Amino acid sequence: MKLFVKTVFISLFICAAAGTMSAKTKAKHVIFIGLDGWGSYSFEKADMPNVKKLAADGAWTLKKRSVLPSSSAVNWASMFMGACPELHGYTEWGSKTPELPSRVTGKNNIFPTVFQLFRDKNPNAETGCIYDWEGIKYLVDTLSLSYYKQSPDYKVVPEGLCDMAVKYITEKKPEFAAIIFDEPDHVGHGEGHDTPGYYATLTRLDGYVGKIIEAVKKAGIFDETIFIVTADHGGTGKGHGGKTMLEMETPFIISGKNVKKDFRFDESMMQFDIASTVAYIFDLKQPQVWIGRPMTQVFK
Repeated sequence: MKLFVKTVFISLFICAAAGTMSAKTKAKHVIFIGLDGWGSYSFEKADMPNVKKLAADGAWTLKKRSVLPSSSAVNWASMFMGACPELHGYTEWGSKTPELPSRVTGKNNIFPTVFQLFRDKNPNAETGCIYDWEGIKYLVDTLSLSYYKQSPDYKVVPEGLCDMAVKYITEKKPEFAAIIFDEPDHVGHGEGHDTPGYYATLTRLDGYVGKIIEAVKKAGIFDETIFIVTADHGGTGKGHGGKTMLEMETPFIISGKNVKKDFRFDESMMQFDIASTVAYIFDLKQPQVWIGRPMTQVFK
């Protein structure tokens, strides 16, 4: 009898401890939406009702800065790897492997990403990354993902990635998913930043964001989800990569479970702080080599 009571007590203690650990997470699901080339300068002017509703229902800043150069791969890498290019080693717009030796590498022979941290703690969770630009797959540690795929012919069928995202979310209900569009970057290089075509593309992308939100609702996970919408860099004229604020400042919007409402913050934020913020949401232990800081002020 004593042994039975002791066993029950231990079991209850373990369950209580597990419940306490679970309570540290801010949400069960994170849906990360990336818009390549979306500069902060465009936010107020853009017709983006779905994105702006996420901001009104959550927290946001227009002062997040890119790392240098203000171009794609180096910034997506910093966003997912919680560190600057001097540490992770990806230094150019199209980096597929680090040009500098990564300061450390994880078990998959890549600098530690937030995807690896999540997989290590949650080995059975559904984690995915779908994207337009092929370069993304070299930066996310695909071995830590349940699913990853590039949208086919995205320059011809721009809505393809949105359709893939809706299908993936409704069928798999991922705990952590990244959906990364290769716009408005293309129109920025073609017609130019801060042009009618640029703003028309932002409105189209906002429609995709709305469909993704509806997919989360249809999947029955909306109340336990945090959305993040952000970008790698902005631009000026028909380019980017320089040191102007038009190129370096990008929006960061976070909304959903346990996030403050209509909370605009202007504290210093860098690309690598995003990985730290996601790690904080999921109660993941940040590796020593990361230099990012979680934006704890945005949470209730």
